[in-house]
This record gives sequence, structure tokens and C-alpha cells, in this order.
Amino acid sequence: MQSSRTGAKSAKSTRRLLALALGLGLASAALGTASPASAHPAGPAATRAAYAPQAGTGESAVGNKAFFDAVLKSVAEKQAAHPNLKTVTVYYNASQAPSFRSQISSAASIWNSSVSNVKLQATSGGGDFAYYEGSDPRGSYASTDGHGSGYIFLDYAQNQQYDSIRVVAHETGHVLGLPDHYSGPCSELMSGGGPGPSCTNRYPNATERARVNQLWAYGLAKALEKVNHVR
Repeated sequence: MQSSRTGAKSAKSTRRLLALALGLGLASAALGTASPASAHPAGPAATRAAYAPQAGTGESAVGNKAFFDAVLKSVAEKQAAHPNLKTVTVYYNASQAPSFRSQISSAASIWNSSVSNVKLQATSGGGDFAYYEGSDPRGSYASTDGHGSGYIFLDYAQNQQYDSIRVVAHETGHVLGLPDHYSGPCSELMSGGGPGPSCTNRYPNATERARVNQLWAYGLAKALEKVNHVR
């Protein structure tokens, strides 16, 4: 009888421990999936450039410039170390956004065929910026802390509501130095979500293409001067 009671108590204790472990596991999973963006927070001093105007933070222009400056600095340092390189290449890591691999590749191809002074290239190592995916009530956005750390976050729901390749190409436009212009027409890539979900244009217009080429001709030259001067 004693053995039976001890066994019952042991089994009951084991069930409680299993229930507790399961509960903790579910809680941890919930915390880990509730806001994937939180794994890569921009921080208190960060600025964001959101795809849709209603999700903006009021710091879009500041965020655009900070992100571009961060990427430009990263590229300039590599370029200064290899002065014989003829083509400016911006490397991106998309390993943390596997669901958007095709869209990211298409967006890179769109930009590579649209501009001549800068090219986007995938890398599995440390890039000049990275893509991440998850769920965030703010939607998709480009984010930077203004100190050389930048990334593009792609929101699941928003990429189902809007043309996904347009969303990715738009956010990538921030990397190349373009600001949001929500009041623009659908033919303007950086109008983002302004024209509404029916807009499916994925290509930058002539003005946007010219601006990127200008930025990566003169902007990079200035950044290189600064890097070389520091050295």
C-alpha cells in the first residue's frame, strides 16, 4: 500500500512538472512569435520609414537619410579598401526573410536593371544591410539606428494586402537613398502604399532612377573622401 501511494504521488508530481514545462514552452513560443520584429529592435534612437502612410512615425525623412548614410558608410569603407573596384556593390543578407526570397531577388533585379552607379548583390555573410520577416502592426519598414546598423523588415499581412514585390522594391529604395513620397502617383515607386493596394507598379520612374545614380556618384565620392581622410 505504501508503495502504491508513493507511486501515485510520483506520477502526479511528474504530471505537474510536465504541465509546467509545457506551459513555459508555450509562453516562450508566444513571446518569440508575437512580434518577430522585436528580435531586431531599432532602439529608442532609431528612425523608421514605413511603407504605408498611416504607419509612419513622423520621422520618415530623418529615417531615410539615416539609413542611406549608414549603408553608404559601410560601402565606402569596403570601397576604400579596394580602390580598383569599378562597380559599387551593396551587399544584402536575406537569410532571415526566407518567405520573401523570391520577392527580394526580384526587387534587386529591378533596381540593378534600373540604375548604373550601384548594384545590389546577395551574400550569406555580413552584408551592408539585411532583410527580416514577421508580423508587426506598423507594417513593413526600413529601419536604422543611425550608427551603421540598418535593416528592412517585411510584414506578412501587409505583403498580402499590397503587391509584395512593390513593397520590397520600395523599401529597398530607402537603402539607395530615396525618401517616401506618399502623395505621388502609382507610377512613382516611392509613393509606397499611398496610391492604395490596387497599385502594382514595381519599377522606379525616370526621376527616381536619376536620383539614385546621382546619389551613388556624388554621395559615394564624398563618403570615400571622408573615409580616406580619417585613415
